[in-house]
Amino acid sequence: MKISIRRATRNDLPLLVDFNRQMALETEGKPLNLNKLRLGTEAVFQNPNLGFYLVAERGESVAGQLMITYEWSDWRNARMWWIQSVFIHPEARGLGIYRRLHNHVLDLAKRDNACGVRLYVDRSNAVAQKVYEKCGMSRSHYDLFELDLEAETGNPKRGLED
Repeated sequence: MKISIRRATRNDLPLLVDFNRQMALETEGKPLNLNKLRLGTEAVFQNPNLGFYLVAERGESVAGQLMITYEWSDWRNARMWWIQSVFIHPEARGLGIYRRLHNHVLDLAKRDNACGVRLYVDRSNAVAQKVYEKCGMSRSHYDLFELDLEAETGNPKRGLED
């Protein structure tokens, strides 16, 4: 069956939110607040400087997604593209859908004169790591450090106001 890649639109919002919800549960066991997730996903459409979503269609249905965000590299005077929110529907896995998305990202990043493409993956997600390696990616010499300010400060979660 034919696989096509396109930029997601606001019409895809419910599916993107659902795919993001499924991805968080599957990869990290994290249940997400759906209102906050919807607002966070919608923000990408409201502010293109945040990034964009791509979806892979298999026939008439969306079979996968990813999001691109940007990081400015002063060392390289160019944007680094980050692949995030990768999700391939379980019934569509093993069909080369991620590879198609990945190759599309590389083409777009080259046209944008990006200096590179990065992603992060949970250390325990061996399947995803193998997929990324097969697509030509390699482990970086950087480790990722994080401070969750919402958890640290006890700030109310943005987007929970109903």
